[in-house]
Amino acid sequence: MKKYRIFVINPGSTSTKLALFENNTRIFEESVFHDSSELLKFPTINDQLPYRMKVIHQFIQEHHIDMHHIDVFMGRGGSCYPVSGGIYRIDDRLIEDTKNDRGGLHHTSKLGVQMAAALQKEYGGQMFMMDPPIVDEYCDLARITGVKGVYRRAVAHVLNLKETARRHAESMGKRYEDCNFIVCHIDGGISVTAHQRGKMIDGNDAGGGEGPFTPTRMGGMAVTDVLELLKTKTPHEILLMCTEAGGLSSHFGTSDSDRVHELVEEGNSHAVHVWQAMGYQIIKYIGSMAAVLHGEVDAILLTGGLVRFDDLVGQIREGCGWIAPIYTYPGEFEMEAMAAGAVRVMTGKEEAKTYPGKPVWNGFPEDAGSAE
Repeated sequence: MKKYRIFVINPGSTSTKLALFENNTRIFEESVFHDSSELLKFPTINDQLPYRMKVIHQFIQEHHIDMHHIDVFMGRGGSCYPVSGGIYRIDDRLIEDTKNDRGGLHHTSKLGVQMAAALQKEYGGQMFMMDPPIVDEYCDLARITGVKGVYRRAVAHVLNLKETARRHAESMGKRYEDCNFIVCHIDGGISVTAHQRGKMIDGNDAGGGEGPFTPTRMGGMAVTDVLELLKTKTPHEILLMCTEAGGLSSHFGTSDSDRVHELVEEGNSHAVHVWQAMGYQIIKYIGSMAAVLHGEVDAILLTGGLVRFDDLVGQIREGCGWIAPIYTYPGEFEMEAMAAGAVRVMTGKEEAKTYPGKPVWNGFPEDAGSAE
């Protein structure tokens, strides 16, 4: 098989992950940390682009990479309109919609598409995004809330969730499209999702504060409790609790899971209760996804950084092992997923999609009727 050189770009809230692959073989990879004090100098996420591009060019120079021989620039997708899962060609419309947060997700991942486009303009080659956080494959019933005209958003760690599911299906000698999985990304944010025959049909809105509380997010709470919080906190402060100041950070003043777990190991009663409550809430959401799949679950897959903690995994096994076999994939496969996706497109095994420039789902027929 021809060797394709793939440059993968994955911007995060405090880091930029960069990697060079030849097909599925990683040649170089580096995660460049960005101090929050440095990033706070920029009024918006988009304003960080020149700073992050400088990081990329330093990486290129340090590793002596001939960028003119790159076949594909693969940028993590971000804030465009919701799309179905897959690989998309990066074009002008996708870039503009991502920059302007058309999908309603305000997240650093939006820079991935812009960085790939800047490099492609300079060096040539092809450019794609893959499985952005706003992939929407929900079944209709998962969308409806108790407020007319307000629908649930699909926001999750899609790139890692789907790649984990693909890998496990392959280990079973099956295709992802032939399996039913509950896949959980457990890290600074937590996504608990139901995958039915290759579609992520339900899950918690991991970007909007729904679901289990996490090291950085407060998780789902009663609206009446949130209204009480508004008496002492501003809406912006509560929004921060949905993204970076809630969960373990609220309880312990740090989102460092290792530090909190040290307190658990020392027998600190508050730490033990909070840590086990986080696991308890993950178990509850796994149970709800099992119900969505009518109990037809081939496996429960646990991935993400917190899967390194045996006691957390053990608690989940005890609570959910009766549903289906549980398998662990510590860490994440985002860089490998993007490289593998590029290889599938370049070898003709998968066709790259064209970004439609509108949401993949935009309401029910009765919504249009009531508007008239």
